[in-house]
Amino acid sequence: MWTKRWRRSLQRQRGVKVVRAVLWLLALFGIAVGSALFAAGNPGTVTLFWPPYRVDLSLNLVLLALLALFVVLHLALGTLDAFAGIPGQARRWRLQQKERLVQSSLVDALAHLVAGRFVRARKAAQYALAMHTRPDAKDESQGRSLRIQAILHLVAAESAHAVQDQSLRDQHFQQATELLNNPEVSATQEGFYMRAARWALDDHDAPAAAQWLERLPQGAARRTVALRLRFRVARMQGENAVALETVRLLVKHRAVSASSGASISQALALELLYAGQDTSQIATAWDFLDDEERNLPDVALGMAKHWLAKGGDAAQSRQWLLPVWERMVQDAKALSSLQRMRLVRALETGLLAQHDAPDVKWVSRIEAAQRAQPRDPLLQYLAAVMCVRLSLWGKAQHLLRQCIATTPNPEIKSDAQRILASLAQRND
Repeated sequence: MWTKRWRRSLQRQRGVKVVRAVLWLLALFGIAVGSALFAAGNPGTVTLFWPPYRVDLSLNLVLLALLALFVVLHLALGTLDAFAGIPGQARRWRLQQKERLVQSSLVDALAHLVAGRFVRARKAAQYALAMHTRPDAKDESQGRSLRIQAILHLVAAESAHAVQDQSLRDQHFQQATELLNNPEVSATQEGFYMRAARWALDDHDAPAAAQWLERLPQGAARRTVALRLRFRVARMQGENAVALETVRLLVKHRAVSASSGASISQALALELLYAGQDTSQIATAWDFLDDEERNLPDVALGMAKHWLAKGGDAAQSRQWLLPVWERMVQDAKALSSLQRMRLVRALETGLLAQHDAPDVKWVSRIEAAQRAQPRDPLLQYLAAVMCVRLSLWGKAQHLLRQCIATTPNPEIKSDAQRILASLAQRND
């Protein structure tokens, strides 16, 4: 189908060309016939008086002479213009040759830089700079010339940074930043600031990297590259809150996968919580987290443990642990064995540390979970601790004996034996 259409289009084009050629021939024939009729029957003459002379010329001859004079003058003016344009053509040829050399050297520098041949890349960039800044071949477009020169300085600085030649790197970068002051080149300054921030991070100079990133406009600061750099700066400076906000933006922009983002957010959230020295600081850090981060089991478990270690309210810790508890009750495989162990330990610490009346809701939750999974040793142990808290000594002993017989965890077995021994001494 497409072949037929293509053939038809070719035939139409050929037909149009033939028609045009025929029309041109007819027009030429018409002009020739008209000129012949005009010249044959034209009795006009042109008389020139130059005393004491008189010259009579045919009108046809005068017209031919005027036409010939016009053609000669046109050719003469074209020749003079061509001679006058020779210097400009030579200059354009030199600029073209220079641009070809500069582009070739720039491509070689980038190829060497990507391939890891940093010394060759630096030499190629410096050669391109020497060719580009020759005084005998200056480009008329000043803005484009300055941009090329700044990019060449950046490539040379990147090559010098790769071989840890900081003095040469700073020299080229300083020359590039001087060119950025030109309004026609300022549009490329964002990339230079990001590159400078990355170099500062490689030099373990986080404050300098932060200063370079602060120069970025708002739109450029939210790009993926800038966010990655800002995350590294925040981690190097120990600013976990800033790093956590940056990770959220990276996940939002799909620069980090959801699983990796959750893992990084979990680690940062735990560091932010553990940095709290009292309950007020811990509560502030907890409020800074979003709902997804709070629902992470390890974050909630770490929060509860650190909160209780700093003397926090046990009822509040159980409220934070409620989503994790509900997840475990609904699906026994939702949490790992270590997470289940940590959850039971956190609830045990809260139950034993509280001095007021027992929480009726949590008592019913633990009892219902233990009845739903009567052979689970962790739930047996937790229910036994609850019975001890409620002074139900007989039921606590029964649950502890079942836990000792079924649990593979030596730590739980040891604590169950210890509690069972204390209950036996109480009965004695």
